[in-house]
Amino acid sequence: MVKIFDLIDKVKDINPLILHYTNNVTITDCANATLAIGASPLMSFSYEEVDDIVKVSSAVVINIGTMNSQILDLFVLAGKTANKYNKPVILDPVGVFATKARSEFTNKLLNEVKFDVIRGNISEIQFLGGLDVNGKGVDSFDDGSDSTHIVESVAKKLECVVVASGKIDLISETTYKIQNGSSKLKFITGTGCMSTSLIGSFLPCADNIIDAAVMGTLAMSISGEIADKENPAIGTYKTLLFDNLFLLNKETLETYARVDIKGIN
Repeated sequence: MVKIFDLIDKVKDINPLILHYTNNVTITDCANATLAIGASPLMSFSYEEVDDIVKVSSAVVINIGTMNSQILDLFVLAGKTANKYNKPVILDPVGVFATKARSEFTNKLLNEVKFDVIRGNISEIQFLGGLDVNGKGVDSFDDGSDSTHIVESVAKKLECVVVASGKIDLISETTYKIQNGSSKLKFITGTGCMSTSLIGSFLPCADNIIDAAVMGTLAMSISGEIADKENPAIGTYKTLLFDNLFLLNKETLETYARVDIKGIN
């Protein structure tokens, strides 16, 4: 794990440009999380600049959180352009199971774009694996049961790294179980979206995709855990979350990270 932790300095040295096609609810927090970790965010809703802007970006984030019929084709175009220029691209299928339109659009993205990473909560990942989530809302209904087999199955099915956020964060192809975090993270809108941006920030810096997925997930989980040390109220907690993202370093990662690889400490 120590070698992976070196990425926290590398992202600051490289300062990669992370292009976001993302939702309107969490766009500012995603930009700030990207900045806090040492990358540079760029947001776009323009068809006209897709080719030029993807070409100069270091990675592309696609987040379907606020479905807007006028720009759905833009998201597909951005993903295909990322593939054309061999830019790493990550998908956050927010609420994919909530409506027919979301599930159909996600299928379109998966059929037309090759994603390096797909990150969602466990309910979203279950749905991508063809499992019923009983019409629940877009938040994760995580009962704490071991969903390793689900994440591994979806990663194999979609031929990419899959990250499922929950009480224990799971990352596969090789399964990493991240046991850091805080229950307060679910009370702040967009911590999942921010995690997607953080993974995107590490993608251009890592030798392999799964290292980036682990580091982006750890950055959010550990920062959230440390922020909750004194049990602050939620507004203070959010400020401390960003403070700890900004201050995160290799020593903190080595001290706090609780990661199992295939169940072996």
